[in-house]
Formats: sequence, C-alpha cells, structure tokens
Amino acid sequence: MPRPYDFSSMTALICFEAAARNAGFKAAAQELNVTPAAISHQIKALERDLGCAVFLRRHRGVELTEKGAFLLVAVQRGFETISDTVSRLRDRPDAVDVTIRTTTAVSALWLTPKITAFWKIHPGITVSQIVSDVPGSAGRHDIGIGYAVPGDDGGEWREIFRDRILAYGTPSFAREHGIAGVGDLLRAPLIHMNDDNAWTSWADWFRELGHPPPFGRSLFVNNHMIALQAAEDDVGAVLGWEGLMARILQGGRLVSLVPESIPSPAAFSLRLSPRASARARLFADWLVQG
Repeated sequence: MPRPYDFSSMTALICFEAAARNAGFKAAAQELNVTPAAISHQIKALERDLGCAVFLRRHRGVELTEKGAFLLVAVQRGFETISDTVSRLRDRPDAVDVTIRTTTAVSALWLTPKITAFWKIHPGITVSQIVSDVPGSAGRHDIGIGYAVPGDDGGEWREIFRDRILAYGTPSFAREHGIAGVGDLLRAPLIHMNDDNAWTSWADWFRELGHPPPFGRSLFVNNHMIALQAAEDDVGAVLGWEGLMARILQGGRLVSLVPESIPSPAAFSLRLSPRASARARLFADWLVQG
C-alpha cells in the first residue's frame, strides 16, 4: 500500500532541522542526545533520498544549500503546526505565565539574557519562548517580538529599540579584501538574507549611503544566525543591528568593517496579544523600560 504522505524518514528530518537551526552537527547531536556521527548518517540518508545536497560542509560547521533552505522552511512550518496542536492538547495554561514568540537571532543575541535578568527580579513568573524564523502566528503566545512595522491586527504594539545597521566581518576578512571604506565592500563577498522577515538588504544599505548595488560574490541564507556564523568563517561581510551585536562584538569574533551606518527603517517591536495576562503585560512593561 502506498504511503499517504511523500515523506523522507522523520528521524532524518528531525536531525536535519536541528542541524540547520544549530548550524552544525555537534550542537544538533547534543540537543537530540545522540552522537554527531548519528546526525551525519541521517543527513546523508536524507540527501540520498532527496537526490540533492541540503548542506555545504564547512570547517567550523555547516551551511544550508538553496534546496536545504527551501526544505527547512517547509519542515519548520510542519513542526510548528504539530507543536501548536500538542501544546493545545496538553492544556497547561498554569504551567507558563508568559509565552513569547521571536526569531532565532533575537532570542539568542538579545532576548534570552533579558529573560534571565527578569527572572532574578520576578522569580515567581515563568517565561517560555517559541523560537521560529517562519513568519506567522506559530503557536499561541502572549508576546511576539521581532523586526517589524506595527500592523493594525488587533494587538497592542510597543517599540523596544530602533537600531542602526552596520557592516560586520572578521579582522582577517577586512585585511584579505582590503576593506578601508564602503566602496571596498561593493566588490567584496557579501552574505545576504533571503527570507520573509523584511530584513534590510545590502542593496538597501548601499543605496542609503549613496552607492550602487554590490557586484561581488554573494551567499544567500534564510537565517540571521547562520549568516553571522558564515561571517565568522570569513565567507563574507554581513549586515548587523547594533542592539543585537553587542555580545558577539565583545568576543572579538566580528568587528565593524567601516564607520558608516544607516538608521533602521523598522524597529524591533513587541506585540501584545489581546488575550495577554497581567503577568505578560508586566514583562512587556519591564522589557520596554529596560
């Protein structure tokens, strides 16, 4: 009897999603409590089944191919639908006081440390995150946080911060490509965001600074964390938002390549659901004031 769904192995898809989200087999293995070799085996089986590569293997991790990025969006949408349904079936409204939906980059680079600080002040309030780079209302949540223009959707919008956008890369990348000014970046390898989250593009950035579009080698990814990892691996320069880059810059892995920047056309904002509880509103007030 034919299968009702044209799926690859679910185990392989789970390993693929974890490896793509973590930008590496080792981190995915730690998350799934298996060995990196097991992750590699599942990914190879998936690629054989699909007849194409889903990852480019790099020295310090992996990068999605174009087809891999396409698959990741589909897999995450499916997993999020399942997760939403499971959460509803579990019916545990008292277990979590505040549920926040945000992107991988905002969670890793900015929000998670904020939640840790909030817990120290309000240890009795439980905060949970739904992390997704797929636009939409994945799962039921009290607060949505992201790089967005407020919409007329019934929610209560609050601006958290409005940033400046700069070009970042490694010191060795700057030396190798002779980056001394904005014009030098036009011909340098650049990492582009190719997603649905309305990130400011390199073409937008150059235009605001009075330059034509870039003409150097391009790498397209659909996840800002993967873009930053690629920049750390000297693949190219990447655009970054000052408010999100502080922790990475402290480590010296990436530096600002040129002093020029542009104001962000959109703000990092939060959206409070009309159903948000008093505790969710308390967290939102604290976040905006901080």
